[in-house]
Parts: sequence; structure tokens; C-alpha cells
Amino acid sequence: MADPVAWIVVEPGWEVVSSDGEKVGTVDEMLGDPNADIFDGLAVAPGLLKKARYVPSERVGEIVEGRVALELTQAEFDALDEYEPNVPD
Repeated sequence: MADPVAWIVVEPGWEVVSSDGEKVGTVDEMLGDPNADIFDGLAVAPGLLKKARYVPSERVGEIVEGRVALELTQAEFDALDEYEPNVPD
């Protein structure tokens, strides 16, 4: 089994899996302040032609090299809000 890693090393494209073992997508973006080591959550791209979903940090479980495990089932993930990036005016 791989050793856990810090959120700041996660890269876009890493696999994201649900608590029931289903692949729900890939990391689109990690959200937080790396200078203050504050992890807010992540945007998960569920697949082509589907909008990314926002997963708050409280629902992220183990992070290992290449993989992020959520504390959400596939159904709970599917019910999450779409990710809306903050775009400056």
C-alpha cells in the first residue's frame, strides 16, 4: 500500500475514487492556499462533456501518490454541485 502524501503534491489527472470503490473522475484542480497550508477542497472532472464537481476538503479521505479517495459514495458524488471557478472581474 502506498504512503499518504500531502494535498499540495496532488496534480491534475490523478484518479479520484468514491468510498464504494468506484472511479468518479480525475483531479481537475486542487483548491486552497499552499503558502498557509490551507486545503479547501478539489474540483473533480467526472469525464468528457461533464462539468467538474466541487468536493470540500471535509469529504476527502486518503491521498496517496496518483490517487485521491473520497468519503463519498458514487451517488453522493453525483449529487454534488458543479465547480464554479472564481474568475476575477
